[in-house]
Amino acid sequence: MTIDLRLREVTEGDIAIFFEHQQDAEACRMAAFTSDDPTDRAGHIAHWSKILGMETVVARTVVFDGAVAGHVAKFVRDGDVEVTYWIGRDFWGRGIATKSLILLLVEVSERPVFARIAADNVGSRRVLEKCGFVEFGRERGFAAARGVEIDELVFRIE
Repeated sequence: MTIDLRLREVTEGDIAIFFEHQQDAEACRMAAFTSDDPTDRAGHIAHWSKILGMETVVARTVVFDGAVAGHVAKFVRDGDVEVTYWIGRDFWGRGIATKSLILLLVEVSERPVFARIAADNVGSRRVLEKCGFVEFGRERGFAAARGVEIDELVFRIE
């Protein structure tokens, strides 16, 4: 199956769509590690303004069949290169997250790259494994979307 998918620079209009994606309670629960208040539009805009101004961040909008499906990004945390992604729930189950992450990994040459997911997020685990990531470790962290500390899996690709 061929999918019409591309990555492009993030625009101001995309940020509004990303905000709408994070209003989905089920998607937030799955992601687990969200902002403290996903309903805070001003905080969301400020966060995106900050990260788009950082030289170590590569953030891309995921466009599927002409629609903004989500975003994928590379950032640096504590000296480690990490990736993150968020695909709107209307676009789940079509291989969009996997293809988007593959495209980002082609663009980003640094290795190793790490990714973190809630231990029970089976969909994201499959995405990472399809992209060549392997489980590297396990940690505990506070999941704002769930209001509790949960297991977090750390993945790595060379």
